[in-house]
Amino acid sequence: MSFSSLVKNELCRINIKEECCLKAELAAVVAIGGIISFTDNSMDITIITENAAFARRTYLLFKELLGFSVEVKCRKGKKLKKHTSYILTIADPNNANKVIKDLNIQLNMDERRNFPTIVQDVKKIITNSCCKRSYLRGAFLAGGSISDPEKTYHIELTTRFPLLAYELKEMISDYNLNAKIIKRKGYYVIYLKEGDHIVDFLNIIGAHSALLNMENIRILKDMRNNVNRIVNCETANLEKTVNASVRQIQNIEYIRDYIGFDKLPKNLREIAELRLQYSDASLKELGEMLEPPLGKSGVNHRLRRLEKIAKDGMDLKKEQKSSKRA
Repeated sequence: MSFSSLVKNELCRINIKEECCLKAELAAVVAIGGIISFTDNSMDITIITENAAFARRTYLLFKELLGFSVEVKCRKGKKLKKHTSYILTIADPNNANKVIKDLNIQLNMDERRNFPTIVQDVKKIITNSCCKRSYLRGAFLAGGSISDPEKTYHIELTTRFPLLAYELKEMISDYNLNAKIIKRKGYYVIYLKEGDHIVDFLNIIGAHSALLNMENIRILKDMRNNVNRIVNCETANLEKTVNASVRQIQNIEYIRDYIGFDKLPKNLREIAELRLQYSDASLKELGEMLEPPLGKSGVNHRLRRLEKIAKDGMDLKKEQKSSKRA
């Protein structure tokens, strides 16, 4: 089962007793998920969903709030997974008109005759803060989805109508959440991508179990990311240390074989001999072996002087070879 289905199933188990909240949730369901069509001067309303819990909850909302039952049909998909779709239909024109009137829905018939644009006066429906939460819950149930937090953080609400999209964006922004809108395949998508904001939105609509589940996943992901970051940092530092040690030993061996340690000052000869003897030691450990002990910066300074001596010797050797060839 997808994470979206888990969230919607949890939302469908919320018991609402206040009539104003029931009305707000059903209003969002019809506005976001309802398909209103006209045939032979008659109007019907259809809601289609693949979530059985949402279909059952919507059926009960119509019955308890508006006092009539809707027709429910099940349809198997023809694709490979063969999902079951639940089709809720209000075919009685009187009941359909009651829905339009009681839920403050206005129909704009200017664009397409059979499928009108829905406009909703949300302010008349949302009278309290609890109603706003219920409206957003209904909008998510009817047209929302959330990604698996194991993979990415993304939640969205979709609607066919731009005015409703901006109403939803404004409502979400009232909670200081950074909601944005894009248009995708003829739909307006209101989305959140920040993990903290998604958690807050789940809290607003009442999906507390999903919220805790997501927080646990976020904590584990953060721990994994921190561990990986520390390991990568340690690995990079170790690689850097090993490469520096190899380069230093090569320089010292060149000085020993072609220049001679007897040509070096005492302090440089001491550190050169120690580096050859303890190739895996850190700069701090090398410094502690000296008499008197020397800090990391002092050891590094002496090794750099040895590197310069070796480089100068190599350059001189190249010049001599070039002169002989000439």
